[in-house]
Amino acid sequence: MLLLTRGFPLNEQGVKLKKELPKGRGLWVDGLRRLRRRKLAMVSFGIIMVYLLLTGFVCVTEIFDWQVGPARWDEKVGSEYEPPSAENIFGTDFLGRSVFRKTLYGTKISITVAFWASVISLGIGVPLGAIAGYFRGVVDEIIVWLYTTLSSIPYILLILAFALVLRGKTVFGYKLAGITSVYLAIGFTSWVGICRLIRGEVIKHKDREYVLAARSYGCGNSRIILRYIIPNVFHIIIINFSLSFVGFIQAEVILSFLGLGEKTRPSWGAMIDAARLDLPKGYWWEMTAATIAIFFISLALNIFGDALRDSLDPKLRIQ
Repeated sequence: MLLLTRGFPLNEQGVKLKKELPKGRGLWVDGLRRLRRRKLAMVSFGIIMVYLLLTGFVCVTEIFDWQVGPARWDEKVGSEYEPPSAENIFGTDFLGRSVFRKTLYGTKISITVAFWASVISLGIGVPLGAIAGYFRGVVDEIIVWLYTTLSSIPYILLILAFALVLRGKTVFGYKLAGITSVYLAIGFTSWVGICRLIRGEVIKHKDREYVLAARSYGCGNSRIILRYIIPNVFHIIIINFSLSFVGFIQAEVILSFLGLGEKTRPSWGAMIDAARLDLPKGYWWEMTAATIAIFFISLALNIFGDALRDSLDPKLRIQ
């Protein structure tokens, strides 16, 4: 029989044993430890960080008006339609501008749209899902009817409809145009999936022992949801954020390709739209540059999102 004193086990004679008891690990610490073991996921994380740092650099250059690097995307660097060379990695476009600089600048547009669309989507879906799953009854039926109605409409058509409606509107004195209308349209139409997930998880958690204990101590419903239930399902929110990021980038590309996105500044979708008429003429490098940029960020986010899900989800984690 072992006894404990100050963290050290004792044998039956009361003598301290030298070895300490192993310390337990929480969900987040254990999940990060498992994630670090996945080399491919770490490489993907490095690629994602490069894109994020590039986005931050472009934002800083715009704020302080530094005419360096991608901020000089509109500068003429050569003649029209120069093929890729040592001076211009991806050649030039029809105005003699560097396609490489345009691709780097387009990173800022796509990442910004995906980030704010994710924030809006989570800001709508998580509270509605938590309220529906916790209170059930009439509230649950109304929210379920709402997201069932939205999910019955084809996703692309719904985004296009919202983008067209929001485009050119003025809200609080600010005109919605270009990038703003894009991420609002995507965010307002993409919260259904996370709402369903959170609703299902809250239904499972609301009758567990820690919630019953919180009720017995007199905690209100809002405190139980925000202080106890949401932290226990927060790993689902993070996983959904990483996996949906790719879809939002692709949605921005589609909207820009259809002429509903940013027009005054380069984005990957606008570059593909501009390059589609150049392909029959043999000018392939602008289309290729935008496609490569989309490919690497999409692949990295998918690999990292899958690894994050396997590491944090107790049902899917592996040793």
